[in-house]
Amino acid sequence: MTTIRPLVLCGGAGSRLWPASRNTLPKQFAALIGERSTFQETVLRVSKLGRPLIVTNQAQCFLAQQQLATLSIEGDILAEPARRDSGPAIAAGCLAIAREDPEAFVLVLPSDHVMRDPDAFLRAIAAGAPAAKDGRLVTFGVTPTHAETGYGYIEPGESVAPGVASVVCFAEKPSAAKAEQYVAAGLLWNSGNFLFKASTLIEEYRRFDPATIAVLSESIETGTTCSGVTVLGDAYERATPNSIDYAVMEKTDRAAVVPMSCGWSDIGSWDALWGFGPRDDGGNVTSGAVEVLDSSNCYVSSTGPLTSVVGLKDMAVIATDDAVLVTERKRSGDVKRLVDQLRKNGRSQADSHSRVYRPWGWYRVTDAGSQFQVKRIVVNPGGRLSLQKHKYRAEHWVVVSGEATVTIDRCVKAVRPNEHVYIPLGAVHRLENFGRDPVELIEVQSGTYLGEDDIVRIEDIYNRA
Repeated sequence: MTTIRPLVLCGGAGSRLWPASRNTLPKQFAALIGERSTFQETVLRVSKLGRPLIVTNQAQCFLAQQQLATLSIEGDILAEPARRDSGPAIAAGCLAIAREDPEAFVLVLPSDHVMRDPDAFLRAIAAGAPAAKDGRLVTFGVTPTHAETGYGYIEPGESVAPGVASVVCFAEKPSAAKAEQYVAAGLLWNSGNFLFKASTLIEEYRRFDPATIAVLSESIETGTTCSGVTVLGDAYERATPNSIDYAVMEKTDRAAVVPMSCGWSDIGSWDALWGFGPRDDGGNVTSGAVEVLDSSNCYVSSTGPLTSVVGLKDMAVIATDDAVLVTERKRSGDVKRLVDQLRKNGRSQADSHSRVYRPWGWYRVTDAGSQFQVKRIVVNPGGRLSLQKHKYRAEHWVVVSGEATVTIDRCVKAVRPNEHVYIPLGAVHRLENFGRDPVELIEVQSGTYLGEDDIVRIEDIYNRA
């Protein structure tokens, strides 16, 4: 059988699931259902098919690397310098795979989906393989369990292979009445998963948008590769932003669909999570430190304080340690508009969690005031902060646990628990953890400007700007 390369898309921001999902830790990397993230579950689902190629935003590469390492799964990562939607991401992945094997099957997988029956999905892949081999662009349509207004639909046509039909048309997310008609007429939910040969997708994409294929090819040729991560060249930013449906699937005459029933759910909103989770006698789905009284059909989740609700119906209440969202459950898709408003009003919570993840570990701001800021910092074993300096602030570091190796200008020394170092304004400095245990420290910053952009990186093993 021709090689199958899983192509996992995980570069989105997932703003409809704010405040749990933000740019610093988007939904596909968060453990919203169970102990693993949906990204990890997606990779595990197809781990026996072939070496995965992960396409993600450059700022999120380290999240993908760390979560792959946790699974002991090796993969390649293609890093986008800018978001250009699913079309360019998939096409770039196919171009990268085609350099090794143009006839390789590419299995496109969004990383934020859930499938209760992964074996059924694997059977659907096997059913679609002959059509993909014959030059079809195969998508997977989910047999509806109800009239859903939050999904697109696919109308299947005549059979083109056992278990595979041609595609008559794709339909946008419908009204409630139209959704009822679609389900009655036998239309399928559009799952956004695909199977095709790399060469087929490239050929069709070039037919409809040759300019984008040209700049994507240039971005691969000029990209830089280090430790399994290829950062695409700046030409990528000239690609036309487009979804794969608009760019190719709705235009091609080579589309085919495999109907499947695999317990699929697109976890795109709090309402979708309510529909997926186990419910109590009142129809409520809860997670974390939550108490519910005289309420029905609510989704209530807390990763922060104890959250209690009384007398609510059809609501979603989500609490974190720095933000709370209360919305009608059916309007949870509008949360994206709220996030846009938060950004417009300068709310840092729109994009950043209180715990900010970095390739070397994480930090949390614990206090701040006029010209000072206090952070709790944890550096993982093997983690190294960049060799850097600041223009506007000085820093004090107190090590709480572990042993840190600290560089300040030409001085390098070990700093142990209860020991302190001072980094003057403008001093070149770095902290490294060569031990087996995490290093935890308290950092006190003081100066006229304390923004994260006051970092002049001189050397960085994570290739950040």
